[in-house]
Amino acid sequence: MNQQVVANQEPRIIRLNARDNVAIVVNDFGLPAGTKFPDGLTLRSFVPQGHKTALVDIAEGAPIVRYGEIIGYAKSPIASGEWVDEARIDMPEAPALDQLEISTAVPAPLPPLDGYTFEGYRNRDGSVGTRNVLGISTSVQCVKGTLEYAIKRIKSELLPKYPNVDDVVALTHAYGCGVAITAPDAVVPIRTLQNLALNPNFGGEILVVGLGCEKLAPERLLPEGTEDSIVRMQDEAFDGFGAIVDAIMTQADRRLAELNKRKRETCPASDLVIGLQCGGSDAFSGVTANPAVGFAADLLVRAGATVMFSEVTEVRDAIQLLTRRAINEEVGRALIREMDWYDAYLARGGADRSANTTPGNKKGGLANIVEKSLGSIVKSGSGPIHGVLAPGEKAKQKGMLFAATPASDFICGTLQLASGMTLQVFTTGRGTPYGLAAAPVIKVATRSELARRWKDLIDFDAGRIATGEMTIEETGWELFKLILDVASGRTKPWSDRWGIHNDLTLFNPAPVT
Repeated sequence: MNQQVVANQEPRIIRLNARDNVAIVVNDFGLPAGTKFPDGLTLRSFVPQGHKTALVDIAEGAPIVRYGEIIGYAKSPIASGEWVDEARIDMPEAPALDQLEISTAVPAPLPPLDGYTFEGYRNRDGSVGTRNVLGISTSVQCVKGTLEYAIKRIKSELLPKYPNVDDVVALTHAYGCGVAITAPDAVVPIRTLQNLALNPNFGGEILVVGLGCEKLAPERLLPEGTEDSIVRMQDEAFDGFGAIVDAIMTQADRRLAELNKRKRETCPASDLVIGLQCGGSDAFSGVTANPAVGFAADLLVRAGATVMFSEVTEVRDAIQLLTRRAINEEVGRALIREMDWYDAYLARGGADRSANTTPGNKKGGLANIVEKSLGSIVKSGSGPIHGVLAPGEKAKQKGMLFAATPASDFICGTLQLASGMTLQVFTTGRGTPYGLAAAPVIKVATRSELARRWKDLIDFDAGRIATGEMTIEETGWELFKLILDVASGRTKPWSDRWGIHNDLTLFNPAPVT
């Protein structure tokens, strides 16, 4: 769409709550000074797309309200119709964790939604994958190059023999030695590696490549009874690099043969484990993409699925809205526990939550982490919060869960995979080519302009909500059905069509020695 066509569009702003004293500009490329709206508001300056304009005069020190919540205070007087950019807003303090209401506004259970299925790979333990992948773990960063070399040969020489296997994935990382392996926080990366290997998309076929002298013994990554699933490079039986690679390929060949026996079968939607994540957020994230994802998440929960949302710093400033939805006191306290742990973690590093908001977030209209958080939590839908997972902990219950992770796309994706996620829905306003080799990723655009421009990277256009073409309910249902199609292998996301797959990244808050 060219700028001349855009200039001829009717001007449009969105106000989310009757209490809001700001609204965001919808029109592509923004609106000029002098633009008049039907309610009498006239812009006093150019306002970029997604950025806020004052709906009324706001006095110095007065609250600026969006989503019906205070996102900051005016640094100086702001006149009606002026651009309210980040430089004009003082950020408020984060909600005090010792003063939060818990389970005071628990939503009624969502009504069941029966009859929806997908075609998945059922595992011996009852879990169901959306892909059929051989995942090869590593116990230490030293073997990364060797495994990657071996996987090149596995894909070229072995994988063609097994047409039912989708891929071979290296679970590599920068951990395992030169680290404080017994430090209390080392539980996070170790638990993550243990649970990554158990992801349902790997079909229970576990293989670990180790070195032999590392602190993180390969046995610690294996379930009991699978100790023969290790290739140690320092094993004296190996005569040279070629013999090591041959051993990896022999072990891989055996597991590929088992995985090749798997066939998709009809499974209830309750067998899905879906991860939700933001990346490259903008002011539309909480207006279009995240509400659509939240509606679809409610449908998944109603169908009995497990759904997890994450990113501690992107819920911290809206935590008061989540603890009220906690299904019981235990879940509420667990939410507070994860917020408190992360506050202390940031403090140790001399950082705070304000460091989260990126230049791209601000260019997209987000003034600060408070505004970003209020839009982020919309992904969690409207129902109760059923549980909380510590970083890398495996999900063992159904419903809407908060899986505590950093906001980094790559670390969050890795931790959600460890928690058992088999498909991820990723919302973006600025655009990101993010993808995962271990699980399909559906990318949802907050703006139609981005969806058009990145037509071969974006899978779903939620910007139609902002333009009035579709409702949140309509887009939510459409996204829900797309999730079922992608989980069934009927539709391939763009990141998979291009083979865009980001590296896994462990979260290691423990010391490096």
